[in-house]
Amino acid sequence: MKTIFYTGFALVAFALNSILCRLALGTKEIDAASFTTIRLLSGVVTLIAISSFFGKKESKTKGGNWLSAFFLFGYAICFSFAYVNLTTGTGALILFTTVQATMIFVALWSGDRPRILEWIGLFFALGGLIYLVFPGLTAPPLLSSVFMFAAGVSWGFYTLRGKGSANPLKDTTGNFVRAVPMIILASLPFIFQIHLSNKGVLLAVLSGSFASGIGYSVWYAALKFHTATRAAILQLSVPALSAIGGVIFLSEAVSVRLLIATVFILGGIAMAILGRKYFKITVKI
Repeated sequence: MKTIFYTGFALVAFALNSILCRLALGTKEIDAASFTTIRLLSGVVTLIAISSFFGKKESKTKGGNWLSAFFLFGYAICFSFAYVNLTTGTGALILFTTVQATMIFVALWSGDRPRILEWIGLFFALGGLIYLVFPGLTAPPLLSSVFMFAAGVSWGFYTLRGKGSANPLKDTTGNFVRAVPMIILASLPFIFQIHLSNKGVLLAVLSGSFASGIGYSVWYAALKFHTATRAAILQLSVPALSAIGGVIFLSEAVSVRLLIATVFILGGIAMAILGRKYFKITVKI
């Protein structure tokens, strides 16, 4: 039950993060650099506050590390700038296929051999994702596509580095704290392009404090229960969850395409999870 709760909570937080980012950046309520800066600062404040109440007081060492913080920063800044010009469907397809490819490639390189049902589940889930977003795909701007590709690679490595975390809350807090000076330096060239609104700032704070800060901590806690391959496949549920969130929070229409794609994605994920537990045949690559 702990595995299901942690994993489900984190994936819902990721989906909420996508909705908040889309509301803020897609409607030009705030510029990308300011959104990312406020997002990370809000995450720091929230995580430090939570750590002061729930953290282990006997532990004096700082959590996290500079390399993980760099991947966190890389994901956050590239994600924001990419979504200024990318449609939601195009961005989701580039991001999550890149995350998945990065994590599975590293897993294979490290000697992890997925079961045959995990591979089948992967193709079902990926097929469902493509079916969900394909009607809205257009030829994406090259620079924005490169930004989203970089965001996917960064998030893939950030996730992989969290698998060995002994204290997810402390490590996530440390990573966020270290990422703040990076985003401040990266935002300096855009200081004369700052555009803020009350709604944009609120969305950035919600994205940073709950969907990112708390969500990423819980994701780090969930990772110890999953292989790298399964963690990659599980994240394919986020676009479907985001679409469902759009129906609930943004009054978007429920389509047959959404229902069919959700069945394929969640069915593929279930197949991958059961394949690791009950089906022992592996595929050598």
